[in-house]
Amino acid sequence: MSFRDHNNLTFHIQELGEGPPVVMLHGLFGGSMASWYFTSAPTIARTHRVLLYDLRGHGKSARSRTGYDVATMVSDLESIAAEFSTRPISLVGHSYGAIVSLEFALRNPSRVHKLVIVEGPLPPSQVKEFDAFRSLSLSEKAASLPKAVREAFTRGGRQAERFAESMRFFLRESSLFDDLRAASDIADERLATLHCPTLCIYGSNSSCLPAGERIARAVPRAELVVLAGGHFLQVDAGEPLTASITEFLNG
Repeated sequence: MSFRDHNNLTFHIQELGEGPPVVMLHGLFGGSMASWYFTSAPTIARTHRVLLYDLRGHGKSARSRTGYDVATMVSDLESIAAEFSTRPISLVGHSYGAIVSLEFALRNPSRVHKLVIVEGPLPPSQVKEFDAFRSLSLSEKAASLPKAVREAFTRGGRQAERFAESMRFFLRESSLFDDLRAASDIADERLATLHCPTLCIYGSNSSCLPAGERIARAVPRAELVVLAGGHFLQVDAGEPLTASITEFLNG
């Protein structure tokens, strides 16, 4: 575990394993690197050097009242990835983290080896799960997170307090929801310019599935895998999700 400064913020960063470089991004709100650290990352790290980081304002990274738009978060990723590896990287992103990964790949095609999009919403502003998550109680929000995170919340203490305070901050003091509502779509013509191997993984019960089908049609080297579950596949389909990602990265 380490803390490094990028774009005038301090980011919480964790590296695992050895091998070809992979960066994994989590989603918004209650998300943190824990959503990958306690699920797929350890398995992927058996054959890859994996970097996880808490997005700005999330987990143990520094609070930021602004900068949750895609462009700013891509800039964060560009800075972190440049320090992590001079080689092309593979990207694995969930939800909003998947859109940041996708936009990074579109802007930096020579820097991306492979791309995994897990439940990436297009356009992000129209995802029903985001509004639904916002309306949940704190305990209901925690219940949607990976098992290890849920258990930490249930036990109470510092982690539960940090989670509750984070939710209050995003709802009342940050631009996160305004930035999310303003996030624009990515046209099919632009998606067609992406030529790295791309794996789209979506839940059969997710409102994001049409976005996955569209990306898989538009991106020349993309394939779509549909798993039983909803938007939070790390919880609903943890083992098949990990197996799909690992097989793709190792192929």
